Amino acid sequence: MRRLWTLLDMIKIQHTVFALPFAFMGALLGARGLPSGRQAFFILLAMVGARSAAMAFNRLADHHYDAQNPRTRDRALPAGLISRRAAWLFTLASAALFIFAAGQLNRLCLMLSPVALGVVFFYSYTKRFTAYSHFFLGAALGLAPIAGWLAVTGEPALTPVVLGLAVVFWVAGFDVLYALQDEDFDRQVGLHSLPVKLGRRRAMRLALGFHLAAALGFLLTGLLAGLGPLYLTAALLAGVILLLEHHLLSPEDLSRLHHAFFTLNGLVGLVLCGATFLSLWP
Repeated sequence: MRRLWTLLDMIKIQHTVFALPFAFMGALLGARGLPSGRQAFFILLAMVGARSAAMAFNRLADHHYDAQNPRTRDRALPAGLISRRAAWLFTLASAALFIFAAGQLNRLCLMLSPVALGVVFFYSYTKRFTAYSHFFLGAALGLAPIAGWLAVTGEPALTPVVLGLAVVFWVAGFDVLYALQDEDFDRQVGLHSLPVKLGRRRAMRLALGFHLAAALGFLLTGLLAGLGPLYLTAALLAGVILLLEHHLLSPEDLSRLHHAFFTLNGLVGLVLCGATFLSLWP
């Protein structure tokens, strides 16, 4: 049990709150109400499996860099708390769980499951060659609402794509802010990010632009889905939360980054998913 807890801590299982609300939001929109209990269960399994596989793979891919970075050298792999073999087994088991759950939803989800894994695995290597790796992470999480929609309907549509693009910009924005703390290390070892490419101030301004685009996308989703005033109010609140995130940070002071990154971004998905549920449930 101690080793399992260490594995779950390694992949930051609590951060599932970033993607899971958007997967259920896509399912709610696709069902125009509550999906079936069976669908909700396998969507949950699929999301946990996909995210766990992605994070464990990321830790394996970044093992060498994490061991050098003072901020990350105490993580489970570089600290020797978990072996690479155990991490690989966990990655494969999580990927198998994802594919199994996708297959229980519908044939299209099963066929697309390897593509989704390819996207989330590929992200782990993008910092080696592009400063726009933040968008690859955004694409990995942006698949969540599209996947939730497809799990329920089995057919593509515009609304989940717009929501997915909004998630892409939301994630890219907060990942730029998160990368600020590794700017010096990344530059030293030759890794790429927008803070390394543009400098701290310009990267933060660009992250604000990404979040404004995300807020617009959240609003547009509500209009396309006809969700009404409750959701539109929640979308405006999500925009205010994102602005507050930037208000808490400055190029000279990143001391509140943890609060801005984890607490406020966790609220965004919960607020939007909750408003979607309340707008469609009656």
